[in-house]
Amino acid sequence: MMVELIIDKYYPRKKKARNILETHSLMVMERALKIASEHPELEADEILLREGCMLHDIGIVETYAPEIHCFGEHPYIRHGVIGGQILRGHGLLRLANICEHHTGSGLSAEEIKLQNLPLPHVDMLPESIEEKIICFADKFYSKGNNLTKEKSLDKVRKGMARYGEQQLKRFNEMCEMFL
Repeated sequence: MMVELIIDKYYPRKKKARNILETHSLMVMERALKIASEHPELEADEILLREGCMLHDIGIVETYAPEIHCFGEHPYIRHGVIGGQILRGHGLLRLANICEHHTGSGLSAEEIKLQNLPLPHVDMLPESIEEKIICFADKFYSKGNNLTKEKSLDKVRKGMARYGEQQLKRFNEMCEMFL
């Protein structure tokens, strides 16, 4: 219920951006829950996974990404930080952390500085098992043209490699945990 209220507040019904957000989030959730069910030893909190998957991209609404019908003023790379601010405003710290820690395979303060990204110079690396599962599952689905088509592992790895050795290394560590 809380998830729907938050989505309703920022994404009017029948708008394309809402459909993109919800479809993408449901695909990520399906994969995340599958990982959790296949790895009960991880003891992932299923409720946190469900809510985190549905809200991990809540901040895209304030970014300028016309290809996904978002017309805000911020660069897309800031959507995790924006989502974190939105959810902290609702008192949802654990969900805010999921937003902030899912970009790429997470971002270190060093990567942010070296790449001159418009982000706070702090570590934004997935820490909890739920953050790691959502970060990982998110990489397999785009918010572009084919929302429900899962990317191949090879395609995801190639995408991670474009952003540096550390991105790929962290992603491969997640592969070892979840595949």
